[in-house]
Amino acid sequence: MFRAHTLETAPHAARQAMQAVQSSTGTIPDAVRRLAGSPELLNGFLAMSASFERCTLDPLAREVVIMTVAVRNDCHVCIAMHTGKLRKLGAAPEIVTALRAAAPLPDAHLEAIRIFTLHVLATAGGVDDDALAALLAQGYTERNALEVVFGIGTYTMSTLANRLVRAE
Repeated sequence: MFRAHTLETAPHAARQAMQAVQSSTGTIPDAVRRLAGSPELLNGFLAMSASFERCTLDPLAREVVIMTVAVRNDCHVCIAMHTGKLRKLGAAPEIVTALRAAAPLPDAHLEAIRIFTLHVLATAGGVDDDALAALLAQGYTERNALEVVFGIGTYTMSTLANRLVRAE
């Protein structure tokens, strides 16, 4: 149903973003081609994703947030893409396997961010003091807690949109 746009068929406002993705990756992924039907969504997601990449959470912690959201929302394209990213970051195979299975992580520091992400999702942000204290006890900061919310927002938008357009 949702058209997989090319640079020629995409709405004008989506073309620059599509070209930028193509320049950086060598291709335009199916998800980008389909999300181009809404330049606002595509451009908004790409800007938010880039901003999330600049936050103070380390790269593996960011990927834990992303994979937790992707698995929870059953976004197969996101799970595949971020599995690849985890591997590029050198994540231990048991971390990748556990994230894909929504299982506890063997690394206490990363498990704390996974559990906190799940608490934020389950409570719509109304986490209790114990959940926040557990995150802080693993060396994360209040800023990191807010960055988890930012990551959840960014990747909830992405996972829901990718599922809607049936991105491959």
